[in-house]
Amino acid sequence: MKIKLEKSTITVIVIIVVVTLILSSFFYLNVTKLYDGPMESITVAYSPFESVTLFWVAEEQNFFRQNGLNVTSRIYDTGAGALNGVLNGEADIAVGTNEFPLTVRALNKERIRTIGSISKSEFIYLVGRADHGIENESDLSGKIIGTTFGTIAHFYLGRFLVLNGIEIQDVTLVDLKTPTDWVGAVVNGSIDAVATAQPYSDFAKEGLGANAVVWSIQSDQALYTQAISTDEWIAGHPELCRKFLKSLYQAEAFVVNHLVEAKAIVKSQMNFSDTYVETVWRQNQFSLSLDQSLVLAMEGEARWLISNNLTNATAVPNFINYIYLDGLKMVKPESVNIIH
Repeated sequence: MKIKLEKSTITVIVIIVVVTLILSSFFYLNVTKLYDGPMESITVAYSPFESVTLFWVAEEQNFFRQNGLNVTSRIYDTGAGALNGVLNGEADIAVGTNEFPLTVRALNKERIRTIGSISKSEFIYLVGRADHGIENESDLSGKIIGTTFGTIAHFYLGRFLVLNGIEIQDVTLVDLKTPTDWVGAVVNGSIDAVATAQPYSDFAKEGLGANAVVWSIQSDQALYTQAISTDEWIAGHPELCRKFLKSLYQAEAFVVNHLVEAKAIVKSQMNFSDTYVETVWRQNQFSLSLDQSLVLAMEGEARWLISNNLTNATAVPNFINYIYLDGLKMVKPESVNIIH
C-alpha cells in the first residue's frame, strides 16, 4: 500500500511538472510574439539608474512592440532632467524620475501626473572624506557637501542633517550636475562629502578607499520611481498609457519568472559586476504600484520644501490631482491602493 501511494504521488508530480512546462512554453511564446498590427510611436525620457529595470526589460524582451508601441528613448543624467525633457516637449513619458521632482513640480502647479510607480528603492548615500575631519554625523556641520539640487538626494540630505541635529544652513551646499561631478568632486577633495544615488556613491566610496565614511541617508523611507507624463498627453492618449503600463507589467512578470535573465539585462545596461547586480536586487523592489505611501511621502517632501523656503508655495497640494489612476486600474487593479 505504501509503494502504491509513493507511485501515485510521483505520477501526480510528473503531471504537474509537464503541465507547468507546457503552460510556461505557451506563455513564453505568447509574450515574445511580435505585434503585427499598426504601431504607434512614443518617446520615453529616462535616467540610467537601476530603478528603471522594468523599462529595460520591456525593451529587451520586445514587450512594447508586442503591445503596438514603437518606443524611442532619450537619456538624461537625472530623473529631474528626464522630467524636464517631458515638460519641454522632448518626450511623452519620463521613467526613472522619483516622486521628489514630481512634488516640486506639483508645488509649482505644473500640469503633470504619475501613471505608476515602477520600483521602490533605498540607494541614496552620503559619502564623506575621513581626512577632512568627518568621522561622525555631527562632524558634517560646517562642511562643504555636494548633491544635485531639486532631486531626492537633496531632500534626504536635508532630512538626514536635521535628524542629526544639523540645520541645512549649517553646511555649504554645492550643486553637482553630472555623474562625473558626483564622484570626482569628493574623490579629488574639492568638497568634503557628497549625497548621491547608487551606483555613483559606490564609485565614490571605491575612489576614496579606506578614506571613505559612508551613511545610508534614507532613514528606511523608500523612494518611488515613477512613470510621469503631462495632463494633456495622458488625456489624449489613455490607450497608449494602458499599453505602456501593460508592457511594464509583463516586464515585472519576466523579472519574477526569469530572474537570471533579468539580472543579465541590468548588468549589460549599466556594466555592473555580478556582485553589484546582487546589491541592486537587495535595494529595489521592481513592481508596478500606486500606494497611499507614495502620497504620504510626497506630502512630507512638500512640507520640507516649504519649511526650507525652497518653493514659493505655502500650502501642501492635494497630490491625488497629480496621480492618474485609471491606466493602472485597467492593467493591475490590485496594485492601486490610494484613498481618494
